Amino acid sequence: MTVPVLLVRGDREYLVEPGEEKGTDLGVLEVPEAVEPGETLETHLGDEFRVRRLRGPDLFHHFERTGAPMVPRDIGLVIGETGVAQGDRVLDAGTGTGVLAALLARAGASVVTYERDPEFADVARKNMRLGGVADSVDVRTGDLTEELGDLEPSSFDVITLDTGDAPDVVGGVPELLVEGGFLAVYSPFVESTREVVEAARAAELSDVRTRETIQREMQFDDRGSRPSTAPVGHTGYLTLARNE
Repeated sequence: MTVPVLLVRGDREYLVEPGEEKGTDLGVLEVPEAVEPGETLETHLGDEFRVRRLRGPDLFHHFERTGAPMVPRDIGLVIGETGVAQGDRVLDAGTGTGVLAALLARAGASVVTYERDPEFADVARKNMRLGGVADSVDVRTGDLTEELGDLEPSSFDVITLDTGDAPDVVGGVPELLVEGGFLAVYSPFVESTREVVEAARAAELSDVRTRETIQREMQFDDRGSRPSTAPVGHTGYLTLARNE
C-alpha cells in the first residue's frame, strides 16, 4: 500500500499519492513513485515544494469531511486516558470523517468502526486509505445498537463513542470490554452527557467521570503576554469509565 505524502510551500499543503500528478496554481507537479520525505520537487514552472511525511495531526486538515471531526486535542485526551497502544482492539461508533479511528490505528490499535450513513462510510474508507491505515480500520456501514448482540464478548480493549445514541450502547459495554478495558464517550451537549453518565453507572462501570474539553491559546506581542481574547475554545464533553 502506497503512503501519501504532503507537498508544502509556504501556506500551501497538498496531500498526494506517490506517482500522482498534482495541478496547482504554481504549476503541475509530477510526484515520483519513489518520492521520499525531505526531497524538493519542482513544478513545470520552476516553483519548489518540499515533501513532508504525513503525520497524525495532518489528517484533521486533509481528510475529506462529512461533518465536524473530533479535534486532535480531544483525540489526544482519549488516547492518553485509555492508554490505547500497539495490539489493542478498539470498537468505535459514529465514524464520520474517521479522524479518531485513523489516529487510534496509527497508535497501533486495530479498529472496528460503525457509520450509519453509507455515503459517509465510503468517504471514511477513502480517508483510511489516504491515512495509510486501511489494513487496521474496518469501517462497517450500520447501526451499532443493532449489532451489539453479534459481537464477540470481551473482544475489545477500548470502546469509543461519538454518536447521539451513545447512552443506548453503554448498557452493552461491560459484555464487550475485557476486564480493565475503557469506555470513552464524546458528547457535544450536557444533556446527552448526563444520559451517558447515568447509563454507565447503571451498567456498573467503574471510575465514571466527565471532563469538559477546553483550551485557550496564548498571545505574545510587544504589549505583553495574555490568553487570547478570541471565543473560549470549548469543544465538548468527554466521559470516561472502566470495566472492572
